[in-house]
Amino acid sequence: MKPVSSPNLKHPAHDCVDRVKNNGKPTIERLVSARLMSSFQRFARTVVRTSGHPMAFIIAVCTILIWALTGPWCRFGNTWLLVINTVASIITFLMIFLVRNAQNRESEAVQLKLDELIRATKEARNTLLDIEELSEEELDRIKARFDRLAQKAREESRSGHAGFIPQEPKTRSAVLPASGGNL
Repeated sequence: MKPVSSPNLKHPAHDCVDRVKNNGKPTIERLVSARLMSSFQRFARTVVRTSGHPMAFIIAVCTILIWALTGPWCRFGNTWLLVINTVASIITFLMIFLVRNAQNRESEAVQLKLDELIRATKEARNTLLDIEELSEEELDRIKARFDRLAQKAREESRSGHAGFIPQEPKTRSAVLPASGGNL
């Protein structure tokens, strides 16, 4: 006898996936991925903060001293050398990814804060909001404009007229529009 299957009877896991999709929310795979990313980021943040603590440095120095003191007991053999080399290589390899992850998040957070300050300041140019996405040539042109503004500020400071330095005269630029103000 064949079991009767009904289109309305579904496995609970399938029902959960369908409910998530039908409600316009991310799929289970995305939720699991987001949860893993969140866990990884918390772990990375904790490891980076902990590894930067003075106690972590003291533990590392003590580990090296213990390893060095065990040298005579191990007759300074290849295994003794291999242990510290392997441990150091593994820790270094993993720390590269953890530190880089923390740096990426921190850099993006700082960039977002700067973007908000630029956006909120009336005299600021909103065209600088995504400056990190520009080519080297475009960045060089913008840097040259700001170098000229800095030079002008130094000259005015030396002459005793320190204060607010107005923007450079308006010129047409592929990077900064002639309006120079908020978009």
